[in-house]
Amino acid sequence: MRLVGPNGEQVGIVRVEDALRLAEEANLDLVEVAPMAKPPVAKLMDFGKFKYEAALKAREARKNQVNTVIKEIKLRPKIDPHDYGTKKGHVERFLKAGDKVKVTIMFRGREQSRPELGRRLLERLAEDIVELGFVESAPKQDGRNMIMVIGPTRKKAEAKAEQRRTREEERSERSEGATGTPDPEAQAAAEQRAAEQETATAE
Repeated sequence: MRLVGPNGEQVGIVRVEDALRLAEEANLDLVEVAPMAKPPVAKLMDFGKFKYEAALKAREARKNQVNTVIKEIKLRPKIDPHDYGTKKGHVERFLKAGDKVKVTIMFRGREQSRPELGRRLLERLAEDIVELGFVESAPKQDGRNMIMVIGPTRKKAEAKAEQRRTREEERSERSEGATGTPDPEAQAAAEQRAAEQETATAE
């Protein structure tokens, strides 16, 4: 087999017995890293440490992995202005968090003969949230529904980082308030009261 040393150095082609003896002398493990190679390749290493470091890397990769989430909002073609404002607020919140939003217009009865109502509503929504998102999938009819997908203008990782920064700033402000940085107006009022008391005592 071809033997590789613990620091990646090439030891050369050796017999299995010799490789095992070298591993024992160095108090290391002999690990086959390329069994299909000709000859097979083995490396001298601390296998426990290798597994631990691999697990750490995998955990770090999972932590940094960002899962794309698609939220869904459903509207009616003749939606009430107040309800529209509420639904638009939900869409804005989802986009700020870095999520995609699937907007579905639901047609009922005769409304199905007026698809332009749904299209106009979707176009209006796209214009209202243009600073936060963009139309990733243009409005299209799907049976009784019309669907449009809006993507966030900033990535989910950026949104999460922003949320973390905001939380840290809020915590910092709360801790500063708890330690008691004196309010200038309150301090001035306290000093005036103390002066008045001193005057009254003198009299």
